[in-house]
Amino acid sequence: MGFLKDFKTFLMKGDIVSLATAVIIGGAFKTIVSSLAKDIIMPFVGLFLGGKNVNDLFFVLGKGSYETLAEAKEAGAPIMTYGNFVQAIIDFVIIGFVIFMFLKAYEKTKKKEEPKPEAPKGPTQEELLIEIRDLLANK
Repeated sequence: MGFLKDFKTFLMKGDIVSLATAVIIGGAFKTIVSSLAKDIIMPFVGLFLGGKNVNDLFFVLGKGSYETLAEAKEAGAPIMTYGNFVQAIIDFVIIGFVIFMFLKAYEKTKKKEEPKPEAPKGPTQEELLIEIRDLLANK
């Protein structure tokens, strides 16, 4: 029974609960940011690429010429889909920027702690000993 009690205590520690909460919120945050990248920003990037989807950018490594990525895959041509890599870089930059903005806004909401005035310092150990010596000498 000690093992189950120890395990329950471990799970109920504040650090574990905070970590679990952060993971759940992080997953939801990832969904929001991914949607921002995919549904809002990437259509504009595709517009600048002449209406192409970034994921559909590719090089044929062998012989042949194909208009679309689907045609190249269907033909079994050796291809390098560099568009996926470009998409990953764009997603990384967008996610990094959103997290930066989120943390910057969070920092503004935190109370700025004013430096506390130092408490008046008491007498040093030597001063106390001198005072005790003087009191004993006066008796």
